[in-house]
Amino acid sequence: MKKLLSLGVLLAAVAMPIAAHAEYPEKPVEFVVPFPPGDLEDVLTRMIAEDFQTKYGSPAAVVNKPGGGGGPFPGAASVATAPADGYTIGSFVVDVPTVGPLIGIPELDPNPFEPLGIFLTYPFVIVAGENAPYSDIDGLAVHAKNNDVALGHFGAPMPPTQVTFALAKAKGFSFSSEAAFDALDCNSLASGDVDVMNTTLQLVLPCLDKIKILASIGNKRIPLTPDTPTVAELVPEIPLALWNGLFVHKDTPQDVREKIIAVAKQTVLSERAQKLATETGAQVYWQDADASTVQIEADIKAQGAVADLLK
Repeated sequence: MKKLLSLGVLLAAVAMPIAAHAEYPEKPVEFVVPFPPGDLEDVLTRMIAEDFQTKYGSPAAVVNKPGGGGGPFPGAASVATAPADGYTIGSFVVDVPTVGPLIGIPELDPNPFEPLGIFLTYPFVIVAGENAPYSDIDGLAVHAKNNDVALGHFGAPMPPTQVTFALAKAKGFSFSSEAAFDALDCNSLASGDVDVMNTTLQLVLPCLDKIKILASIGNKRIPLTPDTPTVAELVPEIPLALWNGLFVHKDTPQDVREKIIAVAKQTVLSERAQKLATETGAQVYWQDADASTVQIEADIKAQGAVADLLK
């Protein structure tokens, strides 16, 4: 009898963690967005969180942790130091896995994350105010050679900023000053804080008729601004675009990952997400984990090429 009792206790002890693990998610889940609310990554991640909660019955919410304009890294660091159990999920731009390990942030070096999938390519644009004495990049280049031009961006390490610096160098000019901001919208230009800025089209849609879009960043023209050339058209050596994906710590169990992926993929391919893409000019899709890993490796090489242009 004692042997049977001991065996029963042993089997119960072995089974307990398996049962608990199988119940994921059994407590609130956080999706960390390292930017203020309102832009595309925030809107889409909120859609994913809502659908996650509906499907699994556990509370799920977006937590915004802006990086002060210097990059999305405080939010990423908080995900890196959280338990690798799928209850803290990062919604990150390309910089986190490509630049984060290189700029002296201990939590991100070496890169602690693996992608679940990429779901958004931003419609990033280089814009100026309606009263600017230029309407395209060549005009900006001529103006900037004899006048001060202040650039606003979301952080010097970010691909759109690096692309803008490289574009300026290729066109033979430089900005008199540049600064990082948490948000760059219609008010940023109207207030005179900056003369030119790179931001997402989503943030300037309300004043689209009162700004000048000089170029878009990436290798595909934005459907809402079909006459605006891409930076890759102007300088083919600069094909970088800015994307956003879902990331978890590399030690997160595979079955947990699969539950998150199942919801995220369904959400971004849904009618409401695709409607957002149509309205904003963004590319909204699902690129799986393996393809995302390949994309990250390619972007690291492309960022190296941009860095070479800036030397």
